[in-house]
Order: sequence, then C-alpha cells, then structure tokens
Amino acid sequence: MRHYALAAAVALAATAANAAPEKYMLDASHSQVVFSYNHIGYSTTYNMFSGFEGEIMFDEEDPANSSVSVSMPVMSLFTGWEGRFNHFMSEDFFGAAEGDMITFSSTGIEVTGDTTAKITGDLTINDMTKSVVLDATLNKSEPHPMKEGQAWAGFDATTTLLRSDFGLGKFAPAVSDEIDVIISIEAGKAE
Repeated sequence: MRHYALAAAVALAATAANAAPEKYMLDASHSQVVFSYNHIGYSTTYNMFSGFEGEIMFDEEDPANSSVSVSMPVMSLFTGWEGRFNHFMSEDFFGAAEGDMITFSSTGIEVTGDTTAKITGDLTINDMTKSVVLDATLNKSEPHPMKEGQAWAGFDATTTLLRSDFGLGKFAPAVSDEIDVIISIEAGKAE
C-alpha cells in the first residue's frame, strides 16, 4: 500500500510540473498592434506599433493559468506620414521622449471557448494606467516548421479604448475619442 501511495504522489508531482506555464518570448518580427480612429467623419486612419518585446507564460492545458506582459517604445509608432508621427510625439499627445514605454500586464484570463479568452490587464500609456479587456483567440500552437521544431504559438486580440483615458484626447470628439485596436502576435518557447 505504501508503494502505491508513493507512486501516486510522484505521478501527481509530475503532472503538476508538466501543467506549469511555460515561458514564450514574443517574435518581434511577427507581432503588431494596429489602432484606428475616425478622422472627422472623412476617413479611418491606421497606425501601428511593431518590433516590441514581451513574454507569455503559456499554460496550454489550463489557459486561465497563463499571463502576458508586453512593453513597446512610444517612439516605435509607425504612422506612414512623418507629420502625423511628429504631431503624435508632441505635447498635444504623447509628449514623448526616448525611452518612454507603453506597457500591458495581464491580471486575469477568462476562458470563453476552445480557442478564445478574455484577457484583463493593466494598460499604461502616458503614466496613466487603466484596466482593459482583450478579446483573444489562439490561432495556432505547434512546433514551428522553420525554427527546428521550437514550440510556437500565435494569438490575435481586439479591444476598443478611449484615448482620453490616457491623456490623448486632443480634438475629440471631432477626431473620435474611441479607437479600435487589433493585435496579432507570435511567440516562441524560451530555451
């Protein structure tokens, strides 16, 4: 009987060890945050952050046990037009200096389907932090065919923010206060 108890304890310990979240590092070359807003009713304007860093503690067996943290330099913003970039970096919006960061750290994950979840987290922009919810989808999780079989995962997410919540409300409501955010990231298991 004693041997069975020991075997059961070892099996449970092994299962618990296997169930722990594993660290995945963002692939900066395949991770983007695109945001858009209505420009005075005439057009929808798109901008993008890319090349940023972050990590996911990914628990594929129990996704609610996962977490994500991301940081991106404000000045990595790509607008496609130098004048807009300079205006965004001015005191009207970010008042950006080298080293200023936008950060997101998850505080909870609610699994909503086989490949979907709501990720709640703290978003900090312009030294202002608000809780936001991302509607996230796991696109794929399997060994990467071009990375010698390294474990790899890809996710998409969306949310809507009020830019005025982060001190970015200049010209609202003529230029919409509400911005739509689309996120697509890839991450590889840390070695």
